[in-house]
Amino acid sequence: MNLDNKLAPTFPSERYQSLDLLRGLAVLGILIMNIQSFSMIQAAYVNPNAYGDFTGLNKIVWILSHVFADQKFMTIFSILFGAGIILFTQRAEAKGFKATRLHYRRTFWLLVIGLAHAHLLWHGDILVPYALCAFVVFLFRKKKPKTLFTIGIIFISVSSIIYILLGWSIQFWPPESIQETMVSWKPEIEIVAKELSDFRGSWFEQMNQRVPTAILFETFLFLIWSFWRAGGLMLVGMALFKWGILTAERANDFYKKRLLIGLIVGLAIIVLGLAIHFDKEFKMEYSFFIGSQLNYWGSLFLSFAYICIIMLLSKRKIKNRIIRSLEGVGRTAFSNYLLQTLICTTIFYGHGFGFFGKVEREIQILIVIAVWIFQIILTNIWLRYFRFGPVEWLWRSLTYWKIQPIKL
Repeated sequence: MNLDNKLAPTFPSERYQSLDLLRGLAVLGILIMNIQSFSMIQAAYVNPNAYGDFTGLNKIVWILSHVFADQKFMTIFSILFGAGIILFTQRAEAKGFKATRLHYRRTFWLLVIGLAHAHLLWHGDILVPYALCAFVVFLFRKKKPKTLFTIGIIFISVSSIIYILLGWSIQFWPPESIQETMVSWKPEIEIVAKELSDFRGSWFEQMNQRVPTAILFETFLFLIWSFWRAGGLMLVGMALFKWGILTAERANDFYKKRLLIGLIVGLAIIVLGLAIHFDKEFKMEYSFFIGSQLNYWGSLFLSFAYICIIMLLSKRKIKNRIIRSLEGVGRTAFSNYLLQTLICTTIFYGHGFGFFGKVEREIQILIVIAVWIFQIILTNIWLRYFRFGPVEWLWRSLTYWKIQPIKL
């Protein structure tokens, strides 16, 4: 067999529809939360009282986003990334190759793209933490599903324990440490003004905010949060893939029962957490650490409910326009994720229209819908002529160290 043929990447006819549908849902859904980071000061992402109006429709939009989107689509993305590692390595090994070299080369280039994305375009990047996690979780890939799932839950629990301990220990903190944390939760007017000015400025001026924040996300926050959360979910994703759950191989009743459990348990935990936030008036001492944990865990149940919905749709083998569009966005998820950054930074940052800090949440959600429509239309046109998205093609070519065919 020709070496190049053996190393050829997966073509559309070989793909799992269920995985593409999930990726499409995740990449579109994640913008519901990311729009807040693109358009408002960093503190507004975790504290709705930190900036902007928090009454009327703006409040309703935030509540709905928090309940149905916050951490839900990121969870699905992380699960899919873990499943993707298993799928990629299985196919490589089935062709007679050791997958290790290909995986680490693939992950290295993901890290390079992620670093460029985070430091040159948008500090909220998820590619860098995913790449760093992938270097580690790959080592577990041959474990049994039950072992992967157990280790994954342990990983996820570590970050939760850290946050609970931080929240409990506030009572012992020196005043200066509490004040420093308060600045992150609800920054003073001068700090807000500086962030607004920088992001409304030139690309070089934006670097004053982007680079330090990106480094913070890639170091401290990675060690206490994203490594454990994302890495744990990747391990869970490996288990779910091996169990056939993510490939719609289980019976309808399996998904229906877990859909119901996920909705009831997930919404109950998340809504309870939300009620306590409002009762505590979003005070930093509670909401920043301990208060965040109800959504942290509740999002796992609700995310799995979303997965079950997609699996049920996939099993019905529906091929209407909506399903085909969602599947197409999923096939080009990497490109569409970066496209969202290009669109939103152009809208909100100073090198574009400079609307940073000027758009309330009720308008942000309309922009999200407009971006979705644009991406779906563009993706449908693109896939009429090409096998992969442009970034997927680049990543594949770098992984296999050979230019891959892209035209249909």
